[in-house]
Amino acid sequence: MKKFFKEFKEFISRGNVMDMAIGIIIGGAFTGIVSSLVEDVINPFLGLFGGMNFDRLSIRLAGEATLNYGKFITAVLNFLIMALIIFCIVKAMNTLSDKMKKEKDEEEETLTKVCPFCKTEIHIDAVRCPHCTSVLETEPEKTEKC
Repeated sequence: MKKFFKEFKEFISRGNVMDMAIGIIIGGAFTGIVSSLVEDVINPFLGLFGGMNFDRLSIRLAGEATLNYGKFITAVLNFLIMALIIFCIVKAMNTLSDKMKKEKDEEEETLTKVCPFCKTEIHIDAVRCPHCTSVLETEPEKTEKC
């Protein structure tokens, strides 16, 4: 039993489990925001153009029993609108992330140069290649004139 609790403790303390828990909590809060956007902002605009509320569509089966297919249509439309909004948000975040990564890569490129002898990438300030030990020519430093 002691071994079981030790394994459980190791499982819970892993970083990916904590990341997953945080993701679920943030996802739940984000779902509330997106649901409110769809129900309170987008659906009223769709009602202006369509002039129809699908929630009221139903078929009476027998007696009091009804088939509320309009609520299903509304749920499907809400899902598609939410999926579109989440897609747009994720696409914008990926574009921003790619742009930041590209800027970082360009910044890192300026910190290296290629050894003229062995063609290995080395630090820009290196005076000797760490791979082939060749002495590298240093560029004369620019001096400011007064």
